[in-house]
Amino acid sequence: MSEPKIADKKPAVMNLEPGVYHWCSCGKSQEMAFCDGSHKGTDFTPLEFKIESKKEVAICNCKHTKTPPYCDGSHTSL
Repeated sequence: MSEPKIADKKPAVMNLEPGVYHWCSCGKSQEMAFCDGSHKGTDFTPLEFKIESKKEVAICNCKHTKTPPYCDGSHTSL
């Protein structure tokens, strides 16, 4: 499998409303941290995740987290 592009070495911290989201796993999206279809033609697929109630989250932008789509601090060792 290909290596993802590191979109940023810090997470996207944001407040999300309840709903279904699609995390960009390839790092090529122009709508980081969410998928915009830029993965087409690669080994990557977006990760669907659901938010049940409004909350602040830290979404991984380095694409190396072990807990996708959430940041686990992996960017500190890149």
